[in-house]
Amino acid sequence: MSSLAIKIDEVMNLASLAFTEYRKLSGAIKAKFIKQITDEIEQIGDELIHTVMEETALPEARVRGERGRTVNQLLQFAEMIEEGSWVNAIIEEGNPDREPLPKPDLRRMLIPMGPVVVFGAGNFPLAFSVAGGDTASALAGGNPVVVKGHPAHPKTGKLVADAIHRAVEKCNLPQGTFSYIEDSSYDAGQLLVKHSQTKAVAFTGSEKGGRALFDIANQRKEPIPVFAEMGSINPVVVLPKAQEKKYKEISKNLVASVNMGAGQFCTNPGLIITQKEGTLDLFLQALGEEVMAASPTTMYSEGILKNYQTGLSSLLAQDGIATLNLEKVDISGEKAVPVLGTVEARHFISNPEMHKEIFGPFSLVVVCDSADQMEEIAKVLKGQLTCTVHALEEEMEDFKVVIDELMMRCGRILFNGVPTGVEVCAAMQHGGPYPASTDVRFTSVGTEAIKRFVRPVSFQDWPDSLLPLELQRENMLGIWRKVNGRLTKD
Repeated sequence: MSSLAIKIDEVMNLASLAFTEYRKLSGAIKAKFIKQITDEIEQIGDELIHTVMEETALPEARVRGERGRTVNQLLQFAEMIEEGSWVNAIIEEGNPDREPLPKPDLRRMLIPMGPVVVFGAGNFPLAFSVAGGDTASALAGGNPVVVKGHPAHPKTGKLVADAIHRAVEKCNLPQGTFSYIEDSSYDAGQLLVKHSQTKAVAFTGSEKGGRALFDIANQRKEPIPVFAEMGSINPVVVLPKAQEKKYKEISKNLVASVNMGAGQFCTNPGLIITQKEGTLDLFLQALGEEVMAASPTTMYSEGILKNYQTGLSSLLAQDGIATLNLEKVDISGEKAVPVLGTVEARHFISNPEMHKEIFGPFSLVVVCDSADQMEEIAKVLKGQLTCTVHALEEEMEDFKVVIDELMMRCGRILFNGVPTGVEVCAAMQHGGPYPASTDVRFTSVGTEAIKRFVRPVSFQDWPDSLLPLELQRENMLGIWRKVNGRLTKD
């Protein structure tokens, strides 16, 4: 066994040992731990801000905002588990006198699954990384967490990991409640997913990386779930009347969304679908003016920039592609140049290469001849995190089929907005049909994300005193429960 394999084995066995204690802790104790994590992160102060800026080239305002989001989502999970109703307790009381057979007493709730391996994301060094939403939701659900840090920001990862370790120590929790792996090799990731004590995996990144982990997990003797969020092109449909009435506003907002964070968001609108109408030329002109006014931006790393330039060059070489601004711009520099391409719908429909994500400040404008052609495009799209419709309410009925097709292909559908900017709340769905994510039923953002790392268990005919507090007759925790089909705190 290699030294790396020995290290992984030690870490996962520690996590498994910690699980026997951590899973039994009350919601109040786990909430106190999560709140302590937020305190420790905030106490790092400006050192954390400056470290993130140094490693990612992100502006200070963005980093401070992301730290705020990281702390906020941790606090949301703490509040939820402290209240307790998230366990979804369901009670069906028994009836020994029922004919022809007695009815058993059945009580059901959600319980933790076991150690969770989290792969930190490259594009969100705080909110989707060491103490990000995956870690927060797994810990809230009662699962120890092992994080494999992202190589794009190792110093940031270490600072946050140390903060969590301090929280573990101050709350007197088992050592294996949280562990951090700094090894950036593919071998480390494979060993973590293959280890018998790993019970679930969370990943945010590329389709290639997420699918590789998914395949490894399903080839295990005991297959485990991999909750991979793998990005998408996030199509935006601009219907004719909206194009005519609001083309300037739509152009400004879309290009700003495309360029936000150098296009390094999984919700970057990479596809704009519109129709040949009287204002099409004006719409394209407005888009072109906006993109030409946008400045090149530094990306997270040279590798990401190179991938952007290579992918963009490959796409623009496809038959039928034109551009709104490239004649005046060189894309081979040290910064990412915003680009808008254009293509007729027939070329897009027949060429799957045009359906791939270009990670960076790029979007492809697809021009349709008719509503029928717009329907064709909607039907060939793969699974997406988001789809957006820009429309006047009066024209929605005429494009009902298009809208229905879009809804079947995404986890979040927007009306007259932009997909960048993901609200962290219980109603958020950040996930979608494959390849946007590996399990369309779950979200990786918001408090509902906890449901990825728990499983239901039913207790049949158990003595009341031996049941978990959440299922006992008296309801000492005062949580909402469904009792004999009625939602109640009684």
